[in-house]
Amino acid sequence: MSNRKVYTDYFFDEPAYNTHDGGFIPLEEPKAPQQPLKIPELLKPDKETDTDMYYTVIAQTGEVQLLPGKKTKTWGYNTDLLGKTILFKKDKMIHITLKNELPELTTFHWHGLNVSGPITDGGCHAPVYPGESTQIEFKCDQPAATLWLHAHPCPATAEHVWKGLATAVVVKDDVESKLPFPRNYGVDDIPLILQDRRFHEDNQWDYMADYDPDGVQGPTAMINGTINPYFDVTTQRLRLRILDGANRREWRLHFSDDLKFTQIASDGGIMPEPVDFTHLMLTCAERAEVIVDFGQYKPGDEVTLFCDDVPIMRFRIHEFAPDNTQLPDHLVDIPDPDVTPGAPVHKVVMSGMDEEVMMNGKKFDMQRIDDKQKLGNVEYWDISNTNDMSNGMVHPYHMHGTQFQVVSRNGHEPYPNEHGLKDTVGVNPGETVRLKVGFDHLGVYMNHCHIIEHEDGGMMAQFEVYDPDHPKQYKLMDMDTLMNAFAKERGVKVEDLNIPGMDM
Repeated sequence: MSNRKVYTDYFFDEPAYNTHDGGFIPLEEPKAPQQPLKIPELLKPDKETDTDMYYTVIAQTGEVQLLPGKKTKTWGYNTDLLGKTILFKKDKMIHITLKNELPELTTFHWHGLNVSGPITDGGCHAPVYPGESTQIEFKCDQPAATLWLHAHPCPATAEHVWKGLATAVVVKDDVESKLPFPRNYGVDDIPLILQDRRFHEDNQWDYMADYDPDGVQGPTAMINGTINPYFDVTTQRLRLRILDGANRREWRLHFSDDLKFTQIASDGGIMPEPVDFTHLMLTCAERAEVIVDFGQYKPGDEVTLFCDDVPIMRFRIHEFAPDNTQLPDHLVDIPDPDVTPGAPVHKVVMSGMDEEVMMNGKKFDMQRIDDKQKLGNVEYWDISNTNDMSNGMVHPYHMHGTQFQVVSRNGHEPYPNEHGLKDTVGVNPGETVRLKVGFDHLGVYMNHCHIIEHEDGGMMAQFEVYDPDHPKQYKLMDMDTLMNAFAKERGVKVEDLNIPGMDM
């Protein structure tokens, strides 16, 4: 048996939990009957060779039977809602055709993927218009991890994700394949995409009716597009790839009986050491891979997963073979490069709430470069949250195009599960989190709060990764072009567009 410490709190500062927001919408246990957890299918490659993988990813409309009664109108990738899980293999060239079958423009952002920007990265500068397609390609050159794909069409990112444009992306490699982890997809290795929604008349979602500039929430938990799900446990150990895919909600997770579980990976891949918990909090866009051992239960038992005090999912225990597999106390070595001598320390200040959110005192401008870092350098970025602890909020900070290391929180050690690679980190009010950051590719990238309404509202900036010996010029999208396109597609005048955040 391991002698690892078991952590029993959520780490983040309790006065800043979203439960204290004036606009907080608590979860409610659904009245709908329990139903089997939907396991997203794996997206089948168009073709795969020893060196290359080819995919077609389609953004499309659909409708889904989420609750009894009318079907809910949704969007998804290669399916009606959310998407099929996309699998990349390290060191292969990936070729993707991106098709838009929606009624309006969207983008395809590969959250957590180390690729060039701004086009391959898929932020707001890479729109794909209705009825059109485009191609991207890149070499998958990062460790095994759970990443995700979501829409990022400034300033309609929040609405597109709310309608369903989000799906898991799994990177596989030879290092992960040798570790004693469950990896039978759909049986003992399953994604859990955590979101929340409010259902209006005829079971429909109404983003504008629910709009809140501090983040849209709903009282009904939705996991993998399933309301009130259960999962049939047929193995003693279960690997859950958990993604906070909500626009705003923090998820404070724990099991009935305070069942211990073990985190083995964070945003960017396997952590150096496993971390044991009874309670885990994820801020928006963070991922955590955890292993749950159900060895103490017998067939017919039920284990419940809670968010705060609300049950969100049941695990129904069936017969399983005994499994005495033990996790080693050390999993992988994480590269820890020295900071480049003489490099500047970048300062990012997230301020405000509601419509007043800003980054470094400014609202986002699609054609403004706010910072630069030289390709090959390793540099510190200090991320501060100026909100007041008594009425402020945790801002989850995300950088495109890299996986960083969390160095410290207000000069102290990061949280125990922050010693691996990450691309999103929750920053408490009044706190400065120091990151160590390097980039493998040239490009223009965005960095922002991942409360999605905050990024749409202007708490976002962009930076360039450059090579002084090979300077590049980028044609950056402008807001007028996007607004004119949205207006044409929605059949209204630009001045009549109703997109929160467009006046940022």
